[in-house]
Amino acid sequence: MDYQAFLNRLTTSGNLRTIPQELSDTVIDMSTNDYMGYAADASLQKRFFSSDNISIPLTSSASRLLAATQRHYNALENKLNELYGRPALLFNSGYHANTGLISGLTDATDIILADKLVHASIIDGMKLSDAAHARWRHNDSHHLERLIQRYRAEQPDARIWIVAESVYSMDGDVAPIGSLIDLKQRYGNVMIYIDEAHAVGCMGHMGRGVVADNPRAAMVDVIVGTFGKALASQGAFAILSPTLREVAVNRCRSFIFSTAMPPMSAAWTLFVLEHSLSQDDRRSHLAALSARMRSNLGLEPGTHIVPYIIGDAVRTVEISRSLLNAGIKILPIRTPTVPPGTERLRISLNASMTESQIDMVSETILNVCNR
Repeated sequence: MDYQAFLNRLTTSGNLRTIPQELSDTVIDMSTNDYMGYAADASLQKRFFSSDNISIPLTSSASRLLAATQRHYNALENKLNELYGRPALLFNSGYHANTGLISGLTDATDIILADKLVHASIIDGMKLSDAAHARWRHNDSHHLERLIQRYRAEQPDARIWIVAESVYSMDGDVAPIGSLIDLKQRYGNVMIYIDEAHAVGCMGHMGRGVVADNPRAAMVDVIVGTFGKALASQGAFAILSPTLREVAVNRCRSFIFSTAMPPMSAAWTLFVLEHSLSQDDRRSHLAALSARMRSNLGLEPGTHIVPYIIGDAVRTVEISRSLLNAGIKILPIRTPTVPPGTERLRISLNASMTESQIDMVSETILNVCNR
């Protein structure tokens, strides 16, 4: 590879990524995944550190299978088990969870069918897996069913994995969970894997995400959630059966061969999770902010992730810079994160915002885009 030529091509196309500078406190940041506003809640942090938590180790110094300190991980997994009714397993990040689980729970006898817009970590997990894989058109359960029929005819004994996200990170739309469960029941020997990274903590009763509110939630075999978004921490978790958990502990390389998250992080996550359980009113406020923002911008109803399509990489970058000059940080999303021609502003809402702030941001976006 000619490295400089590669960078030059990205620059010319408007797709060169750079690490942003730290912002002043006066800028409204609408590019983070702090959907519930906990990350900036100083009072929450003060309450955590005012207890005995200050003495918790800052590092595990080993992988989970070798770590001497386990009680903080066990406490968090036990709480998740209580919430979801199934065992939980912690990972260092959502990326670690998806790459490790998808490659570790499948082998050459499996077939993975993934939504076209699943996260890069899921795609990388499929690449690491020995299983055959194919993609179905985004949120199109009819296309998925045709793929199931085709592969089932070719390999009658193969186990099929349906892989999707409950809320998609770049479009903010929701997967047809009920339809996926219907397909599982209709065809048999089908497993369902749902990534709830952008739903856990900020959607569903008690913030358990989208799947848990479905009366057939038990039909979803693997649920993945993250702590680094709405729950203002780091790491991730998987909800799965006792058997699958044991397989994961023995086959997921990202779990086996990586230093475990700091015990302090596990303790903080448990603290925030327990706080979040009683915050359904705050989640309702977040949903109301989304409805208001989308109405202001002339968009269809949806979730707390609001995509505003520009359609050109260079123009999207220019608009993002103009918004930052106006005191609003909304980063441009470009190829390859999204398909060419769908370059956009990804507006990430925060439950600590007010309706007047939403109106001001909406008006500024429209003014900048219409110049």
